[in-house]
Amino acid sequence: MLSSRLSAGAQTVLALCIVSGTPALLGQSSFEDDRGDFTIALAGDAIITRAMSPFREPEFLGLREIVQEATTAFVNLEVLFHDYEDDVIPASASGGTYMRAEPRMAEELAWWGFDMVSLANNHTMDFSAGGARRTKEHAEAAGLAVAGFGENLAEARAPAYVDTPGGRVALISIASTFADHMRAGHQRPDMRGRPGLSPIRYETHVTLSADDMAGLRSALAYFRPQYASQETIVFGGVRFSEGAEPGLVTVPHAGDLADILAVVEEAGRQAQWVIVTSHTHEGKGAREVPADFIVDVARAVVDAGADVFIGHGPHVLRAVEIHRGKPIFYSLANFIFQNETVELQPHDNYTAFGLGHEDHPGHFQDVRIEAAGASSFPAGKAFWESVVPVVEFQGGELAEIRLHPITLGFELPRPVRGRPMLTDAALGREILDGLAELSRPFGTALAIEDGVGIVRP
Repeated sequence: MLSSRLSAGAQTVLALCIVSGTPALLGQSSFEDDRGDFTIALAGDAIITRAMSPFREPEFLGLREIVQEATTAFVNLEVLFHDYEDDVIPASASGGTYMRAEPRMAEELAWWGFDMVSLANNHTMDFSAGGARRTKEHAEAAGLAVAGFGENLAEARAPAYVDTPGGRVALISIASTFADHMRAGHQRPDMRGRPGLSPIRYETHVTLSADDMAGLRSALAYFRPQYASQETIVFGGVRFSEGAEPGLVTVPHAGDLADILAVVEEAGRQAQWVIVTSHTHEGKGAREVPADFIVDVARAVVDAGADVFIGHGPHVLRAVEIHRGKPIFYSLANFIFQNETVELQPHDNYTAFGLGHEDHPGHFQDVRIEAAGASSFPAGKAFWESVVPVVEFQGGELAEIRLHPITLGFELPRPVRGRPMLTDAALGREILDGLAELSRPFGTALAIEDGVGIVRP
């Protein structure tokens, strides 16, 4: 018998394995992180400027429990953590609001249960490289893994890794929406690289009828005669050509996409799970519809080995798609949306609205919101609603996605709105029905069970 050839200690271990059902010696790995059982909670944009931990509503704490129960959790960090140090200098252009929060807010995200954040977005360089560096330092000090910013392009592209009971996770963060000075640059042997974010640029191709193309050539020839004879015209970053079916498409920048796919493949060698996230405002005709290029990017990274693709940026929900058995979330909208209580703004933002040194941040926000009118964030209900997906894998395969609808307090006062809570049944169904409608063109069936959206492969 096998037991007669084992030491007394080994016989004891074998007996315990048989009694407890431990998979050792039973054809399965005894290593938990080798079994392919894994859950990840996902959230969209976190613009956090006020503490979360003081609050205690059941709907609030229930959402926190959902995040904490997952094997790991992700959120996009769309705010900068610093104390206006000497190296933290407002850039000449920002993502709109110059985003900043007290460094202790990083600990509030950790309190929620998040352990990984993306930093590539249109606010990464609001306070130049110093602001991004400080943000990364404070986030990592709070226990958050950070991807998407670096001292050069290779560092910005590089994954951040998190070790979890369900396996090692690689997070890759990219952005398509940014001012060009925010983009990281390559390092050379004889010249340092440029600090910045990891970009995924795109190209816009417009097809015109023969008559419209002739009119464009004629108009542009007034200041550049060579346009009169060009078959294809590149002007203002847009490529114009003649075609039978007029229209507009966007395509990924080939070089950026090749770089990103190489990083995805490398991450797959170093981790069991690969997560790719992109900050992408660009849509196709409507804010809720993803642009062509980001659909191409999402599917390409899955083809290269990514297990989940997460989009954010437009501040509204976009479709959910299952591509080759892996989930794609084109936008998870907002998770924490406290952009109206950012403490200070630089001179440039005040003067843009005709304000002077005697004005203060709260008044700046009032004037800005009034100027935007019906298109302002406070006026748009969709900006204050979202979902928190929990993606479950079993044996390495996608088993289920549970979509928990949340509200951020539409129409509540400014000091209140912006933090997430689980919704009531009626609002939850409205949010999930809307997401189901957006996802239907991508072939995704979304059911609702006990107030939670369910997607199964």
